[in-house]
Amino acid sequence: MHRDGIQFHNVGDVRSIEGRDGQLLQRVPETVRTELNDGAQSRMRHPAGVELRFVPDGTARVTLSIIPNENAEESTVRVFWGPVQGSTEVVVGPEPTAIEVSLPEKLADLEPSAVEDLAFDPRVCRIQLSGEHRSGPIAYHGLEGDVRPPRDEELPDRRYLAYGTSITEGASPLAEHLTYVSQTARRLAADPINLGSCGTAYCDAEMTDHIAERDDWDIATLAISVNMIGTFDPEAFRDRAERMIDRVASAHPEKPVVAITIFPHSRDVCRSNGETERCERFREELREIVAETPHGNVSLLEGPDLLPTIGGLTADLVHPGDNAMITMGETLAAELEPLLED
Repeated sequence: MHRDGIQFHNVGDVRSIEGRDGQLLQRVPETVRTELNDGAQSRMRHPAGVELRFVPDGTARVTLSIIPNENAEESTVRVFWGPVQGSTEVVVGPEPTAIEVSLPEKLADLEPSAVEDLAFDPRVCRIQLSGEHRSGPIAYHGLEGDVRPPRDEELPDRRYLAYGTSITEGASPLAEHLTYVSQTARRLAADPINLGSCGTAYCDAEMTDHIAERDDWDIATLAISVNMIGTFDPEAFRDRAERMIDRVASAHPEKPVVAITIFPHSRDVCRSNGETERCERFREELREIVAETPHGNVSLLEGPDLLPTIGGLTADLVHPGDNAMITMGETLAAELEPLLED
């Protein structure tokens, strides 16, 4: 999506906000969002993986505000220049806040040979919004300055789409670039599309159709889904998961679709839970779906292989922290790279 010379990455719709200025950024079109389960409708308005991208000529100012919720009354916005982490960090609150940027002097002086192998051109300003519980929904209030959207050759030529739970949305790492989705994309020289849905990754039919109907990704992972253990019985889980895998894979027979079983978490390791067998039953259902699929572009990865120990998890023993996210990104990228080369 483009407006005001900005590419709004991972934004599916921009909506007016009743009773306040600014326009709400959400990750899927409104026609999709309103058909999801109630919780997912809310989650698609959290800006996980959302970036405002442009190439400035001189100084530019982008004005944003947060729509506070029970988890966050402010949000930290970070600026990258292509793959280079900038020094600009701005705390955005409920009142409109300007983020001022200009191309750092040394990045304007780079030898062409220094950038030719980079997935992103360092001239591209990437204002990264915080997702999951690090932020509430974000409103865009406008831009001042002379900017243009990035050109295709200034961006990665691969795109990696990820669907899953709060782990995919990025619940616990300290910054957006530390999520396993971002870490995986960086290692694949790919652009990430984050459709994680905290607590509500139920393989809804409308989300399934949305992913299937998109044509802007080259590889997709479907982490399905610890959220469903306490909400659906194994048979209902199988029906929903099977439909998602079949629909997405059949719509894109030339693109790899990778199902990921449930990552290890507290149900697996805490003595008081007594739900290890139930977790394994859900993993086995997903294994059987993949084993029986007629689609040659579908494969399976085991969540416990991508995150083999609880080391690196946060104290709830569900959500990976920074170190675990990095490990997941390294391991997952190594598994996905051969699929992209086939």
